[in-house]
Amino acid sequence: MKRASFLVLLAACGGGADVVDNAPKKPSFVLMVADDQRWDTIGHPILKTPNLDRLASEGVLFRNAFVTTSICAISRASIMSGRLARNHKVGDFATALPEDVATFPAILKKGGWRTGCFGKWGIGGKPPADVFDVWDAWGGQGAFFHGETHNSEWLARRAEEFIQSTPRGQPFCLVILFKAPHDPYQPDPRDAELFKEVDFPAPASDWAKLPDFLRTSEARTRHDKWTGKAGYAEFVRNYLRCVAGVDRAVGKITGAIDAAGRGSETLVAYTSDNGFLLGEHGLIEKWQMWEESIRVPLIVKAPWTSPSMRGRKVDAMALNIDLAPTIVDWSGEAAPAEFDGRSLRRLLVGQASSWRTEFLYEHHFHYGGKIPRTEGLRTERWKYVTYFDVNPPFEQLFDLKEDPREQRNLALEGSDQLATMRTRYRQAVGGLAPPVVPK
Repeated sequence: MKRASFLVLLAACGGGADVVDNAPKKPSFVLMVADDQRWDTIGHPILKTPNLDRLASEGVLFRNAFVTTSICAISRASIMSGRLARNHKVGDFATALPEDVATFPAILKKGGWRTGCFGKWGIGGKPPADVFDVWDAWGGQGAFFHGETHNSEWLARRAEEFIQSTPRGQPFCLVILFKAPHDPYQPDPRDAELFKEVDFPAPASDWAKLPDFLRTSEARTRHDKWTGKAGYAEFVRNYLRCVAGVDRAVGKITGAIDAAGRGSETLVAYTSDNGFLLGEHGLIEKWQMWEESIRVPLIVKAPWTSPSMRGRKVDAMALNIDLAPTIVDWSGEAAPAEFDGRSLRRLLVGQASSWRTEFLYEHHFHYGGKIPRTEGLRTERWKYVTYFDVNPPFEQLFDLKEDPREQRNLALEGSDQLATMRTRYRQAVGGLAPPVVPK
C-alpha cells in the first residue's frame, strides 16, 4: 500500500474545506472497548463523561455507529478481525479466532509495532498471547476487582505502564478491553453515591404486544432478575456509575499518551462491543436488533488531520468491522482482502465521498434456545428483522424516521415496504458464507 508521508490538501466535495492527512509513517494506535455501553451514554443528560467528551472534542464522534452482531465475544472478534461473524467463524464463547483470520494487532506486530492487550479479551480458545509483546487479558468474563482495585482503574494503570515503558520512536498498538458496564454492574467505590437522589423511571414498554417467544426470552429473564434485585432506578444508577468509572480511566490513558509526548502521533479510538437495552420493550441486555442493542458510541481521534475535523459529528453509518481496516489503513501495512469492513479514513479527514447506506445484522448465538436467532437489514431509514427459530419466521419492519422507538411493527400491517426490504435483505446475504450456528 502506497503511503503519502507529506501534507495532503484536497478540496472536499460539497464542503469546501481542506482535507488534511499528515499521518506519520508509523503512527501508534490505542483502541479502548467498553462492554455493553449504549451510544447515548455520551452526551447523557445526567451522566457526566468529561474525558470522553474531551476526546470527542479533539476527534470525530460517529453518531450512527453499530455492531453487526450484538454480543460480547462475537463482536470483539469482529472488531479485531474486521469481519462479519459468518466470516471470522467465532459463533460462541468457547471458539477462538481461526489462525488464518488476521487481526489488526497481528498485522501490526509483524510490521514492527510494540503490541499490548489488557482486560477482557472475551474470545474463547487459546489466548493469542504470542500476538502481543505484553499480554494481561482473559477470555472469560473476569471480575470487577483486582484485589481492592476496580477493573477500570486497573486497566488505566496497566495502560500507563505500557505507554511509559515504550521507547520514544517505537510505534505501539495498545488494546484496552473494559469489563464495565457489564453485569453484575459493580461500580468503583468512588462512584457508588452518584445519582443516588436521581429517579430513573422505567421507559414505556410495548412488551405485552410482543410475540410470546420474545416476551419469554432471556432478555426478559434478565430484566426481571436485575430490576427485581434493587428496583429499576438502582439498576440504571449502577450501570451509569460503571460508565463513569470507565470515563475516568479514559482520562488517565489519554493523559498518559500526552505525558509521554506521543499525542500528535497516536490515533485513539473508543467504542463498545455492543449496545444495551435498559428496559425498552420490557427487556434488558442486547442480542436482538433493537436500536438500543446494536448502536454504540464511537469516537476516533486522528491528531494529524485538519483542525476543522476536531469536534466534528459525523452521521455516516460506521460499523465495528470498520475499526480494523481503519487502523491497518493508517499503519501503511497491507490490508487483508478478507476485510468485510471499510476504512473510516476518508470520513475522518473530511473527504466527502460515497458511503454505505445499509448493513447486514446477524445473531446466531441462541443460548440453549433462550435467545431467538436473528438476521436483518438496517438502512438509513428502515429496519427489517427476521426471527427464523419460529415457524413461520416472524418478521419486523420499522420506519425509523417516523417511529424511532420501534413501537409499530409495519410487517404486521401489510406494508408495501416489507417486500422491498425482504428482497434487499436476501440480496445482502446472497453469496455469503452460511452463518455460524453454535450447537
